Amino acid sequence: MDAISVIRTKRDRGRLSDQQIDWVIDAYTRGEVADEQMSALAMAILLNGMTRQEIARWTAAMIASGERMDFSGLPLPTVDKHSTGGVGDKITLPLAPLVAACGAAVPQLSGRGLGHTGGTLDKLESIPGWRASLSNEEMLGVLREAGAVICAAGEGLAPADRKLYALRDVTATVESMPLIASSIMSKKIAEGTGALVLDVKVGSGAFMKNLSDARELAHTMVGLGHDHGLPTVALLTDMSTPLGLTAGNALEVRESVEVLSGGGPDDVVALTLALAREMLAAAGATGKDPADALRDGTAMDHWRRMVTAQGGDPDAPLPTSREQHVLTADRDGVLTTLDAYAVGVAAWRLGAGRARKEDAVQLAAGVELHAKPGAAVRAGQPLLTLHTDTPERFPHALEALADGVVVSPPGTEHQRGGTVLERIA
Repeated sequence: MDAISVIRTKRDRGRLSDQQIDWVIDAYTRGEVADEQMSALAMAILLNGMTRQEIARWTAAMIASGERMDFSGLPLPTVDKHSTGGVGDKITLPLAPLVAACGAAVPQLSGRGLGHTGGTLDKLESIPGWRASLSNEEMLGVLREAGAVICAAGEGLAPADRKLYALRDVTATVESMPLIASSIMSKKIAEGTGALVLDVKVGSGAFMKNLSDARELAHTMVGLGHDHGLPTVALLTDMSTPLGLTAGNALEVRESVEVLSGGGPDDVVALTLALAREMLAAAGATGKDPADALRDGTAMDHWRRMVTAQGGDPDAPLPTSREQHVLTADRDGVLTTLDAYAVGVAAWRLGAGRARKEDAVQLAAGVELHAKPGAAVRAGQPLLTLHTDTPERFPHALEALADGVVVSPPGTEHQRGGTVLERIA
């Protein structure tokens, strides 16, 4: 086989055979298929889609490209959660230690930022000393110590996905439903967790912009999980407006610690608790209400143990940006629109995300929100603060926000975000 014939098949809206899929994934992993060839194939998949059988085979080939982990030796049931990506979506940070505090182990394999959406590993690297890369033995050690671990997938786990994941970020193919589904599920199945809860985002700040596409993605991933013996549940949640009051790296870590301290924005707390309850039910660990674990400090205890076990200092100051710019309301009224995509692009342009896969991120860059849709505001009142170390980025970030922040007359209908829309099992 050769890469050109595989690309041509999908370019011409054909169905890739099992043999073509197995070959191209293996050859790309070994370096026989070049990045530019896989970029062309990824774009053809984005434009022309895949059948359910193609997606299943693509996922199986990604799993087969590496090893599979085994947590059966742990004394607790295991459960993981994955979000399809949003703006201000720091839920993993408080969620993993919270579920651990309630009796289930959480082996959370996370990724880096993709396009306008933030990456959990980028956020946690704001904590001085914290390490994302752990060996399998180190990962098990953190799980035994803290009950939860958040880390990068190991070198041997779905290596084909690791290469393709980075490539998608810089070739405008992140939004491909088949590639999203196979990327997520190949890692989660190979990871060996006992159950999985998916947070499938819907709205302007998500990769799935409408409910029907999000529902299709959720059904695809739930089906892939069940096909591989992994009990999987999906929640469809709104991402038309950012979650919480921050979008960035260190900014979101700070807000996550507020949630673990019993505070934090209502929408972040509500979604964290909803997902925690789903995870605990899936793991069969229902002895403690996660709301109690936030109030009594046990979730915070697990957070501190987890961060420390991964080399981080939970008491160290987080990075702060050298430059800030405040965006104010241009009139009296009600904040009716705070578009998640606009805020995500602004944070990305400020340095919180990457333009190329080898780019570094600014840990302190991002957007801080001072009001959410529905809030009454006065002319001149701060709405957003932009954070960056490189002030020449401000004009480009403000361009992204031009139509995404709207103040309207009182009584105008406003956006609502962060809510659970559907459950798919």
